[in-house]
Amino acid sequence: MSSYQKELEKYRDIDEDEILRTLSPEELEQLDCELQEMDPENMLLPAGLRQRDQTKKSPTGPLDREALLQYLEQQALEVKERDDLVPYTGEKKGKPYIQPKREIPAQEQITLEPELEEALAHATDAEMCDLAAILGMYTLMSNKQYYDAICSGEICNTEGISSVVQPDKYKPVPDEPPNPTNIEEILKSVRSNDKELEEVNLNNIQDIPIPMLTELCEAMKTNTHVRSFSLVATRSGDPVANAVADMLRENRSLQSLNIESNFISRTGLMAVLKAVRENATLTELRVDNQRQWPGDAVEMEMATVLEQCPSIVRFGYHFTQQGPRTRAAQAMTRNNELRRQQKKR
Repeated sequence: MSSYQKELEKYRDIDEDEILRTLSPEELEQLDCELQEMDPENMLLPAGLRQRDQTKKSPTGPLDREALLQYLEQQALEVKERDDLVPYTGEKKGKPYIQPKREIPAQEQITLEPELEEALAHATDAEMCDLAAILGMYTLMSNKQYYDAICSGEICNTEGISSVVQPDKYKPVPDEPPNPTNIEEILKSVRSNDKELEEVNLNNIQDIPIPMLTELCEAMKTNTHVRSFSLVATRSGDPVANAVADMLRENRSLQSLNIESNFISRTGLMAVLKAVRENATLTELRVDNQRQWPGDAVEMEMATVLEQCPSIVRFGYHFTQQGPRTRAAQAMTRNNELRRQQKKR
């Protein structure tokens, strides 16, 4: 047995409880402070857990942030600035650097014909820029200047080589005009099964009440002339998606459905996909760019629907998983081939 182990043997039978009972309150408080596990270098812990609370003074009141900031600002203004070791007088010392002129060796000097010398002497900055581009000195100019000089047969640069690169000036593109569709008139025409109405386009109309959209889907159930139904960016949610699903189960004339850029969740998309299986006339379906990603299960359901519905030849959705994307691509190829063979007959 080593000497260290012999030294520890005398502490084996010590009664810790008896020792704690004999300690005074001040000694117990000091022992509690010593036993606290603190990590002052752990920046992830709050300040109160990185050091012991050694404040004995009772709080004076609630925290007043504005008063504290004013006090700190006043203290900073009252503190005298430290004097510079060497006072600044504004005197400039030393000589300005002048780059020495480099003399070109005789073996590196190039002698041109007098006609070329005269042409280069009277060349403008734009002509020199085009000439540098033709010679392949693309590091002396911007990419726009270089490609303009290479692709154009005329001198098109209006700025010299040393000029500051300016951004291209593009013509402002005006915003698209608002959708002029009158929703109430469209609803009346759909209900009356108007023969002249073959397309319902409500794109980018964001103030349509949800009850009116559901009424429109309800009227589409018995309509036999509308071929295209588009609800892009109308802030439609699951209630509208469920109404669209009910419409697809009964409508037998609709060929194109577009519900992109809306707030439809995976529940609403699943309802629409299940209804598509019961519809044999729909040839185009677009459901991309919803507010949230529908999930793997919905993408697998999309691929299954495309495999089981040969009438769909155009499908709008950006798959994020490789498996459903491959299945959907194969199904679309097969559906388009079947459609081509039917037209050939």
